[in-house]
Amino acid sequence: MKHLIASDLHGSAEYVGKLMDAWDREGAGLLLLLGDVLYHGPRNALPEDYDTRRCVELLNERFSRILCVRGNCDAEVDQMVLEFSLQHEFIDYYADGRRLFLTHGHRYGPHQPPLDLGAGDVLLSGHTHVPACFQSPAGAWFLNPGSVSIPKLGSPHSYMTLEHGVFLWKTLDGEIYRELDLNE
Repeated sequence: MKHLIASDLHGSAEYVGKLMDAWDREGAGLLLLLGDVLYHGPRNALPEDYDTRRCVELLNERFSRILCVRGNCDAEVDQMVLEFSLQHEFIDYYADGRRLFLTHGHRYGPHQPPLDLGAGDVLLSGHTHVPACFQSPAGAWFLNPGSVSIPKLGSPHSYMTLEHGVFLWKTLDGEIYRELDLNE
């Protein structure tokens, strides 16, 4: 199954709409959402077309195909309107024969990985709003899709896909700008 991976939506209806368009275009079965779904947070400016109600509508239409972790800007009140769970700090998930450790990145990440992260495992996190791809000396991968709505350091509005062990970083228009093939 093809997976769509995204983070840091921050309540922008325009960019969540573009993410939904990308999801349809990609034909992905599941969205792995890495937190910061509705609130823009105290350190970010209001994103373009900030409309949390519209974001909730767009996401809830596909709730059964969303696996989400809680970000540092997500609150308990958000769970009252979202039909998918927003309560997990991390989720262990297996796809394409690999362990994926889904987290937002403010608790676990390259700076503080889970103790049992091993060679070939993949830690997927957002939080920084900057795409990333690197391997630890122990052989674990640390991947970040960047931000859907508030990218930083000149990075594009972006998401990732995973299919058959290949991660692709893409702009919201679908242009590939980075690739990692874990089969090599």
